[in-house]
Parts: sequence; C-alpha cells; structure tokens
Amino acid sequence: MTEPNYITPAGFAALRAEYERLFATERPALVETIAWAAGNGDRSENGDYIYGRKKLREIDRRLSHLSRRMKAAKVLDPATQEDRASVRFGATLTLADEDDERLVVTLVGEDEADAGAGRISWRSPLALALRGARVGEVRTVRLPLGAKEWEVLSVGYPD
Repeated sequence: MTEPNYITPAGFAALRAEYERLFATERPALVETIAWAAGNGDRSENGDYIYGRKKLREIDRRLSHLSRRMKAAKVLDPATQEDRASVRFGATLTLADEDDERLVVTLVGEDEADAGAGRISWRSPLALALRGARVGEVRTVRLPLGAKEWEVLSVGYPD
C-alpha cells in the first residue's frame, strides 16, 4: 500500500522506548556476556557464547526493524482531528452488531495495534469498512466467516 505508516504519539513513544531499552541496556549487557564467554576458551562448545551470539543477532534484527518503522512513521495526534463526527485515524468507537453485542475499539497504527486491549489497526478489515462512517450508520464488514454488519453508536477523540 502507498498509505503512510500513521502512528499516535503514544505509539511512537513506545517504539522509541523499546529501541532505547534494547540499544542502551540489553545489547551492551549481552556484548559484555559474549566477551566474557569468548575469553573462556573453546567457543564451539561454549553455550554462553553460542546463545549470546544468537540473542545478539535477534536484538540487532529488532533494532533494525524498529529503526525502519520509526523512520517511516507519520505521527498523527488524534486530539487534533478536525472532523470529530466521522471515523478517522485515532477514533474510539462504540459499535453494535446484529445481535446488539457491543464493541469498543480505537483505530491506531499497525505498530501499536493490540486487539485484546481494544486497539485495532486502522488498516484492518473492520477499520477499513468503518472509515468515514458517522454515528447511526451501518457498515458491512467482509470477514473470512462471512459478512457482518456493525452500527456506529459513538465516535470520540481524545481532548
């Protein structure tokens, strides 16, 4: 997709905090452990050395991924949303399905989505179907198990 990688200020801060924790704390401690293990002699059967190198590669991959995601991120503060009546990035929605089951979700960036906490990616099927909707509108979401209709009961943005 050519759409920007939108993220909330809190989501960007979480990415930055993880990057800084890995880079400033975990990686240096691991490098120190690897250096100590390397000084113990034969590296081919040295578990601390082998595991440490493997873990270091994992941390370096994660740092690289976080760096790319932060460079591509476009931070949008939902509190500055001008059209507060329709569903846009950062909106917190209350929805009801055909069985009147309620669902409260917040549309956030891909890097901060956590469905269990009610934060869904703004690129998810539900969010795509709801973009631009207003209170009282019913939208159909196409899911693998079939179509499901959701009514927008409320749309809110942080102050």
